Amino acid sequence: MTNLARQPKTCTEHAFNQAAQALIEQFIQTSPIHANSLIVTIYGDTICPHGGSIWLGSLIKLVKPLGVNERLVRTCVFRLSEKKILKSRQIGRRSFYSLTDKGLRQFSSAASRIYAPDLASWDGQWRLVITLLGELVPEQREQLRKELFWLGFTHITTGIFAHPTADLAEVSALIKELQIEEHVAILQAVTPEPDNVPIANRLIRQCFNTQALDDEYAEFNQQFSPVLAAALKTTEPDSELCFLIKILLIHKYRRILLREPELPKELVESDSASQQARRISAQLYGVIAPFADQYFKQVSECEQGAFAEPPKAYYQRFKRVAV
Repeated sequence: MTNLARQPKTCTEHAFNQAAQALIEQFIQTSPIHANSLIVTIYGDTICPHGGSIWLGSLIKLVKPLGVNERLVRTCVFRLSEKKILKSRQIGRRSFYSLTDKGLRQFSSAASRIYAPDLASWDGQWRLVITLLGELVPEQREQLRKELFWLGFTHITTGIFAHPTADLAEVSALIKELQIEEHVAILQAVTPEPDNVPIANRLIRQCFNTQALDDEYAEFNQQFSPVLAAALKTTEPDSELCFLIKILLIHKYRRILLREPELPKELVESDSASQQARRISAQLYGVIAPFADQYFKQVSECEQGAFAEPPKAYYQRFKRVAV
């Protein structure tokens, strides 16, 4: 558990600190840590927008209050490097780590879903990826499945994956990266008869299992709602707690969201648990992010000496862009 350097000045600050510490303690005591995923979350959410590189010692310090010790951090960094997700650069006796192109691509693809202010609108067409699995070796099949799953596709039957709103250029780039262009077809499908649209959508919709994650979303909402309520009432929350809550928020939201089929808003109930989780995440992120970033820059060291100013898109997370 983190030891706060200062005491809260007001009742509202105290309420936020209590709610935040209770959630962190619950995470440490009851949740599988999934340290690899937690570290990737920190890189994609915070480190990459601020220049991309961080000293290993700083990373160890950032996650220690979440119950991740130095040995586990070093093990995770080693494993992520083996998987070509992280790369290192040695400067003197210090090792600085950043995401590889592969790691950046994976998180960037996920970020378009994680930080979206709303579900995508739909043009009524289904994006299909079709492959003859017998033409792929087992390693290729599993890699393709994982990567398409990461992009929000659902496996609807043998050799066929479906998605209602996927960026096909991104899918095409993935297929080329995996070097399986000769074994995969990318299609767009729509029923030619307008009267058949509801029937076709209903049948395909039944292939997308969203009920399995409802309980996880409900638990997420129950965990973060008190923290949001307290954060909305304070003007000066503790910056370290803000950083820890921001990371837990995205870490837990991301782990549920990326296992959920990416359906457009036309196929999702507005009061569903997943939509409630999106609203909670957007509000809480907007309140605590400035304080979290302040703490991150105060305690961390990067390869360049000073962290870069995040791009404009960083400040637009969860926000609708005016047109």
